[in-house]
Amino acid sequence: MKLLFAEDEIALSEAVVDILTYHNYQVDVVYDGADALAYARTESYDGMILDVMMPKLDGFEVLKLLRSEGCRIPILLLTAKTEVEARIQGLNLGADDYLPKPFDMGELLARVRAMLRRRKQYQPDVLTYGGLSLDPQSCELCGNGRSVRLSKLEYQLMEVLMLNQGIYLSSEDLLIKVWGYETEAELGSVWVYISYLRKHIKSLGAQVEIRARRGVGYSLEQTP
Repeated sequence: MKLLFAEDEIALSEAVVDILTYHNYQVDVVYDGADALAYARTESYDGMILDVMMPKLDGFEVLKLLRSEGCRIPILLLTAKTEVEARIQGLNLGADDYLPKPFDMGELLARVRAMLRRRKQYQPDVLTYGGLSLDPQSCELCGNGRSVRLSKLEYQLMEVLMLNQGIYLSSEDLLIKVWGYETEAELGSVWVYISYLRKHIKSLGAQVEIRARRGVGYSLEQTP
């Protein structure tokens, strides 16, 4: 299981990462809200732990932005704020759980495990556009009674295009969203996988195409 942990208190951050790693979680750690938002937008996580009081963006702001963008990653909020109003605010913004500081490491582990169990029960929605459907369970792209199974990168790229239908995204944007910030892949990889998806869409006979605009990027659009 891969987690994103955002906490600006270095000593606490190191202690939490140590205990999570010991219990076989893979953890990416960041120290401010801006980095938390950037990582959440470009990497794939099973869950997130967000401190509320962070520099640049606080946990509430990060949570609100992610949920407004359709992000369904389970999120546990950590904060020194114990007021009922603050807890209600976090839950109303879309947090899955709330743990006030100081906390016991055993309780943190229990809450993380419970949050991830609930995620396993969640069935993601099938994305649809112009007669095409993208099934997150089978990684199949379907249309006109036919289907094709996509590779991981093909699926992730198609998902980004369907979630941003009609919007032109540059090759740089797509490289970061699909391959991640630290990838060694080159921009040409985007073109290669765009060509793969175009072939799949054509084989399904869908009234959809991936359009390219020189110097701008790529967009998924319906054909007349």
